Amino acid sequence: MTPLAPHLTAFLRDHLPRERGASPHTIASYADSFALLLRFAAARLKRGPSDLRVEDLDVALVRAFLDHLESDRGNGARSRNARFSAIRSFFRYLEYRAPACLEQAMSVRALPIKRTDTRLIDYLTREEMKALLDAPDPRTVGGLRDRAMLHLAYAGGLRASELLNRDGEPMTRDGFAHRLAAHVAAAVCKAPSLAAKRVTPHVLRHSCAMHTLAATGDIRKVALWLGHASIQSTEHYLRADPAEKLAVLAAHGPPAIKAGRFRPPSDKLMAVLAAARDPNATRR
Repeated sequence: MTPLAPHLTAFLRDHLPRERGASPHTIASYADSFALLLRFAAARLKRGPSDLRVEDLDVALVRAFLDHLESDRGNGARSRNARFSAIRSFFRYLEYRAPACLEQAMSVRALPIKRTDTRLIDYLTREEMKALLDAPDPRTVGGLRDRAMLHLAYAGGLRASELLNRDGEPMTRDGFAHRLAAHVAAAVCKAPSLAAKRVTPHVLRHSCAMHTLAATGDIRKVALWLGHASIQSTEHYLRADPAEKLAVLAAHGPPAIKAGRFRPPSDKLMAVLAAARDPNATRR
């Protein structure tokens, strides 16, 4: 039997940051996924998480865990797939570190990802964003702080965890969402369209990306600004606004080529080859 704890610890502490170059946000997300999985497995097998073996996380248990996420925790297909992605990544890592678990790892990785509809991202227009940034009252200490917080989150394309709270610690998503909701409600009077939108902390990051794309027309600059390791993570912004996609494609279109006159090959052998490439040559 293969102990789970040392392999999972090495995966999170060494493999992801050093070999995969994963961001702290990704590592935290993976750790959260495994915390849920181990609590589920421990309750099901009546054992402590530290006593679990890799063999305990077989196909049947992983499938039951994924069903548990949707039926008991109320997670959508996207959240389920994100949790499963962490599990698949760990078992891919195990294929090379624990050969005895190779067959099990391949079986778990063979479980299908649940199909989901492609959903366009949510973002604010420039007018909506300006109304939101102007919502905090700069005459008060709290309003001045919140205005700086909103400007920094939007201009830097930051995640909520990348902001600092009043104690100098990373801000929680719930804490930021609470302050954001109050200012969105105040901004509705200037931008009524905000009332129909669900404005979350991550929407500010999406808005930064969309406005940067509109200003530069270069998806690579958006990826650089957001800190994406791969441009594939940034491409979904092109699908958010068809007009922006057409503008980007037009800006990077191929150069115009001046029409010229065809010159038949002067070399006899090249002429034979040219005739052979033309299926109608023998009919002439």
